[in-house]
Amino acid sequence: MNRRAGMCIGSSWISGEPARRDVHRLRARSAAIMTGIDTVLADDPSLTVRLDEAEGPCRNPLRVVLDSGLRMPADARLLGLPGETLVITGVTDPGKQARLQQAGASIKVLPLKEGRLDLAAVLQYLGGMEINEVHLEAGATLCGALLEAGLVDQLVIYMAPHLMGAAARGLFVLPGLEHMQQRIGLSITDIRAIGDDWRIDARVTASA
Repeated sequence: MNRRAGMCIGSSWISGEPARRDVHRLRARSAAIMTGIDTVLADDPSLTVRLDEAEGPCRNPLRVVLDSGLRMPADARLLGLPGETLVITGVTDPGKQARLQQAGASIKVLPLKEGRLDLAAVLQYLGGMEINEVHLEAGATLCGALLEAGLVDQLVIYMAPHLMGAAARGLFVLPGLEHMQQRIGLSITDIRAIGDDWRIDARVTASA
């Protein structure tokens, strides 16, 4: 399974329109778009493919929300949009599950590991659904957890021409990576300008 990680920061756009169109092309080629419940609660994203007709058909991949505590609101925007939404949780709550199903979601309960979803088990389940490419758009915590677990194959990073302060949130939460020997290696495969932004493609290699 090919796992590709991208990230949106906050509720305002940082990158330009050409880069955003490029993200929609990445979404369109994926079998699933995965995010976390914190991103849903903070940003209420659509996670749909929005392309011009000239760019090809707008197929909406399966939207996957990781929600260990089943906090998904039944009025979340993505539940009312074209395409399917799968909520993967570790909580069995028949009433809440019924409300989400009525709103258009499918529910899958997987065992929790130390109070959190087992990310390897999540990807194994998606692989059993014949999903062979997962596009990740999530916050720094989920992105960092998947990267730390060795479950990310490729990064697509958009670098906008802006400087932000030290308190700005980074791409990944990776506690404990404080020394060079702990670093996660990347192999950069492509760098290109997209509008005013730069797109960097990198493969994740073994830690040094």
